[in-house]
Amino acid sequence: MGRVLPSLPAGAWLEREFGLTLGADYNALVQHASASPGEEDATAGVTRLYGEWKPFNRNAANASTLVFKLENRHRLGTAIAPGQLGPEIGYAGITGVGFSAAGSLLTNLYWYQRFPENRFAFAAGIVDVTDYVDVYGLVNSRTDFLNKAFLTDPTIPTPDQGVGTRARYLTDKNFYVLGGVADANGDPSDPGSAIDSLVNTHELFKHIEVGWIGSFEKRLSENIHVTAWQVDAREVAQVDDGWGIAFSFSRELYDRWMPFFRAGCSDGGGAILEWSVSVGLGYQVNVRNDYLGLGANWGRPPEEATAGQNEDQYTFEAYYRIQALPELAITPDVQFIVNPALDPSEESLWILGLRVRAVL
Repeated sequence: MGRVLPSLPAGAWLEREFGLTLGADYNALVQHASASPGEEDATAGVTRLYGEWKPFNRNAANASTLVFKLENRHRLGTAIAPGQLGPEIGYAGITGVGFSAAGSLLTNLYWYQRFPENRFAFAAGIVDVTDYVDVYGLVNSRTDFLNKAFLTDPTIPTPDQGVGTRARYLTDKNFYVLGGVADANGDPSDPGSAIDSLVNTHELFKHIEVGWIGSFEKRLSENIHVTAWQVDAREVAQVDDGWGIAFSFSRELYDRWMPFFRAGCSDGGGAILEWSVSVGLGYQVNVRNDYLGLGANWGRPPEEATAGQNEDQYTFEAYYRIQALPELAITPDVQFIVNPALDPSEESLWILGLRVRAVL
């Protein structure tokens, strides 16, 4: 007789028998700009396969975890992807973070180790620094804001995914210190060269963060922190070294509201903006988990980006995430740009977007 199949769903069986959890989703975004000296339309899709494997101490406080994520990012019928729309419309920024035409990528492959009482934890391997540097409760571009001004601070030149390590220490229930280093020349499209890149160039992105959290369970939505970073000069990319500092405040109110205030400044390093201040609000509309997000940003690009004109640029974004089904979310999004810094001839423009996310 053949082996009797487990009565539990396949996912639960894999987790119980092997400590393996798997997930997959498909994300698509279409954006249209009201004016542009270049392309006005951008569409892209992202297929992701991700999971965790806990080979040891699965249910213990000192669990060991191998985290992995594979992605394929591709255009859908337009000349450019949303990640490229900013420069096309003369905007200093990214209007659709994570939606590019980069192809197949290995964006996570790292070992994560916790210790008893969860006071100390570290990770090492192929990491995405935007997963943990200057994060807060609305940092996911697949469920929350799309513009980089309201995700990872645009004054921080976070590198692409590559070799890195981070460590986190909870001093007590509410205060933490987080720090790490990563390859400043990460290339997730060629993970085989990751070690060579780090060893041969020695060009690093370094960061340290000190903060307060309401609780570990609400460490993103109730979070106040200061982040300092420094990046080495990158010879091949011809980018000077730089450093900067960022501040973030977010609190959850009445289990539905989440106001936030974020600010940062940089000196070199290839950051998109030299100064940035963002304020906004998230609101869970109903028990179905529909979500409304509103954000406003003032930013100033480096002088070299605007030919010494130091143009002030203003960004506004609003989205409404409709959780149509537990596995399907549809998100209309609108962005309004005032004084796009890279196109002095344009006073303002609109970007209309629609994002769809299906959990497979």
